[in-house]
Amino acid sequence: MKMKLAQRVVIGYYKTKLRTLELVSVSKAAEQAFKIFCTPYVRSRNTTMPALFHNAEPLEMTLEGLRLRGFRWLPKQANGRKALVAHGFSSRSYKFEKYIQLLLRQGYEVVAFDAPAHGLSEGKTIHAILYKRMLLAVDARWGVFDLMLAHSLGGLATALAITETDPQIRRKLVLIAPATETRSAMDGFIQLMHLSRPVSQALEDLIIQLAERPLDYFSVTRSVQQVAHPVLWIHDKGDRICPYADTLPAQALALPHVQFHITEGLGHNRIYRDAQVVSRVQQFLQEAW
Repeated sequence: MKMKLAQRVVIGYYKTKLRTLELVSVSKAAEQAFKIFCTPYVRSRNTTMPALFHNAEPLEMTLEGLRLRGFRWLPKQANGRKALVAHGFSSRSYKFEKYIQLLLRQGYEVVAFDAPAHGLSEGKTIHAILYKRMLLAVDARWGVFDLMLAHSLGGLATALAITETDPQIRRKLVLIAPATETRSAMDGFIQLMHLSRPVSQALEDLIIQLAERPLDYFSVTRSVQQVAHPVLWIHDKGDRICPYADTLPAQALALPHVQFHITEGLGHNRIYRDAQVVSRVQQFLQEAW
């Protein structure tokens, strides 16, 4: 993937910083690498929210010392169901205006929160565990959500969260370009940053220590095998952020409750804005529960 000059400069700076830290302490270098891995990058300074968000009911909660902000909308004609929308890494809730409008038209009450370190919420870093805890807290306070729609890191966090909810509560999941395998993402990060083997191993050990789980636990493929909820999994063959190849083991399982919708030429971010993808989500919403 071709990077812009500014991105190359930042990555070069981080590489030098990590190599210097490694000379002092491998563990310190690993801690810094983890912080970099979990720090969102800013794509645009444009923070203008759509009118839909100005008309929403503002929500607020505190999680692990962070003040998190969200939004709630009520439909004109309610169907008695609730939906939760979860954005991806370095994104924010208002990027999913189309889906919120769709859900409202379908009669859903809709809630969306900016994840820690994103949008209007506090924080400097984000990882799947923290995001999962936020989703579970939102579900406990403003749910129970019948539908959960998520993109990228939000997709992984949603998949992890759903395995910790009551399986007797019937839900639907829409996962758009989810961060399928954390090990794959970590391998890509290690390669990008040219981390040495000692630092790479220390980084994995740090994650295992913090999460009290092996790295392979953070897997959408693993999660969807543990639930029986209807899942619509949307992914593009050219996704360079969350590689399509990571989805192949899940597709090979042919799980009866998981539908795949595969696109070409949309990549990781254009996919959720595509009109045909929105239409496919609408179809899924209308299918029998």
